[in-house]
Amino acid sequence: MRTGAKGILDSDDAAPVDMLAALFEARGWPCKSLSEEEILGEIQGSWGKYQLRGIWRREDRVLQLLSLPDIRLPREKMRDAYELLALVNEQLWLGHFDIWSQGDMLVYRNGVMLGSDGLLGLDQAQALVETAIDECDRFYPAFQFVLWSDKAPRDALASALVDAAGEA
Repeated sequence: MRTGAKGILDSDDAAPVDMLAALFEARGWPCKSLSEEEILGEIQGSWGKYQLRGIWRREDRVLQLLSLPDIRLPREKMRDAYELLALVNEQLWLGHFDIWSQGDMLVYRNGVMLGSDGLLGLDQAQALVETAIDECDRFYPAFQFVLWSDKAPRDALASALVDAAGEA
């Protein structure tokens, strides 16, 4: 990162990886820059830790954010996992879930096209990260129901989307 987190967060916009690094640092989330185009961080969600990877494609002016919840998909559950994946993706307005072919891991992917200056605003960065965390938290139980409780995909999704009434 070229300037400190405080300096970047005080400005309106910054290079995408620099802005993500500053946001992670300000929130106390561990992260490391892998290159000028890629950053890796870790965030504690409601159900576990999520690895976040920001990848900047300068030539297309696209920042892609990947969130990898710690969910591995065993081969024998793959059919149900893909069915659930399709049902979950119908619920999303932004981004989508996919199964990473290298390692059979669940991944949430979302991208943002930036303007001709290729700069990312703090509000955009926060929204991108918060959306990834929220969606992983929202659907994590559905995947667990399919993988560990042998629920049918539709039943797992219905169970996961039930909102609790009141407070405990």
